[in-house]
Amino acid sequence: MPGSGVGAGALAWRRPRAAVPVGGSGMDKKCDQKSCASCKSSGEKQSREELISCKLSRIKNKVLVMSGKGGVGKSSVASYLALGLARRNNYRVGLLDIDLHGPSIPTMFGIRGKLNISAEQEILPYEYGPNLKIVSIECMIDDNNAAIIWRGPVKHGVIQQFLADCSWGDLDFLVIDSPPGTGDEALSISRLIPDAKAVIVTTPQEVALADVRKSINFCRKVEMQILGLVENMSGLFCPHCNQFIPIFKTGGGRRTSEAMNVPYLGELPFDPAVVEGGDLGNPLLNGDGDVPFVKAVGGLVDKVLDGLGEQHKTE
Repeated sequence: MPGSGVGAGALAWRRPRAAVPVGGSGMDKKCDQKSCASCKSSGEKQSREELISCKLSRIKNKVLVMSGKGGVGKSSVASYLALGLARRNNYRVGLLDIDLHGPSIPTMFGIRGKLNISAEQEILPYEYGPNLKIVSIECMIDDNNAAIIWRGPVKHGVIQQFLADCSWGDLDFLVIDSPPGTGDEALSISRLIPDAKAVIVTTPQEVALADVRKSINFCRKVEMQILGLVENMSGLFCPHCNQFIPIFKTGGGRRTSEAMNVPYLGELPFDPAVVEGGDLGNPLLNGDGDVPFVKAVGGLVDKVLDGLGEQHKTE
């Protein structure tokens, strides 16, 4: 595994590829066992693209969480969306962190150490509870403080390996946490997962909304369906007096969604307990459900399910 400070190749554990039998490409073969690595047709999947296609065929919905700029709480939204979905009537959910230069998902879930590798040389995601699997680059390097210095083609190769060489199995949802902006990682997902759909995160102030409009136009350019726009940090419910304080103003997300003609997924209020839970690796949904932020996450999950045509199943 390239650890740090070098523009090295992709992850070290590349799966060996068997030759494709003459007269066929293997593209019409589907996995017929729990592990793609051990299924009867695995030897006929010569290219990484064929293996990715096979793996993705077992994942019903793919959701890319993106933002126009950093600091809007995108990773928090991705985390709570994945966790909220996993608590809806046994939905099987994966959370993939492709923020290669600044991964934060492991810290937010209290994940320590490296991911394990199966006998079939597949990466085994971290299992957070019975229904949520998590993969992040931070769980694959020796020094978490090392800088990842990779150019676009290397990052694309790593994302390919996240999809091809991870043992995701059968999932109802794969939530993908992308870094801010419309660069290599988001473009790779648009190419590798053509049916991915976007949730775009913003905060209410104009400096964030100016960049989120670029994210909307990116999705339209690459023909990625937009599930909607969510306004994060949309004011604070004071923990002492319970009065609402519009820290960054409010309503900018709704106005932008209307002006850009994209669905609006609602607001998530700022809550100091979310910050504390993220630092401690204990998400707020693990605690009291009778708080404004938790209720707002439930509303976000409902609207995402609506956009995907899935049922609102009870927690």
